Amino acid sequence: MANLPSNLKYSNDHEWCRVEGEYAYIGITDFAQSELGDIVFVDIPTEGETLAAGDVFGTIEAVKTVSDAFTPVSGTVEEVNAAIDADPALVNSDPYGEGWMIKVRMSDASEVEALMSAEDYAAFIAK
Repeated sequence: MANLPSNLKYSNDHEWCRVEGEYAYIGITDFAQSELGDIVFVDIPTEGETLAAGDVFGTIEAVKTVSDAFTPVSGTVEEVNAAIDADPALVNSDPYGEGWMIKVRMSDASEVEALMSAEDYAAFIAK
């Protein structure tokens, strides 16, 4: 099975969500970073903004393509991971750890229940 931590929830846009109290840490999945290839820049201009689930929170630039990143839950972007500004390759090397992208204060924690489990996401990407 792909690298899919079971403590995370997954979206059909290939983002993951880790809930810690009222906050959700969000990044892209290992599958997504491997499909994109070498990530050279992450642009997240949404710090302080309130976004709805499914909204674009930034863009990810790889050597061959640019991809939007979507927030899987609604809320206010409280923090952008400064480490990926300095070293975008963290998204490739550690997508579920040091490569997280944003921290959101959730406005509706029940939205997390609509996201996929690791098993469901594994089946989704196997199609």
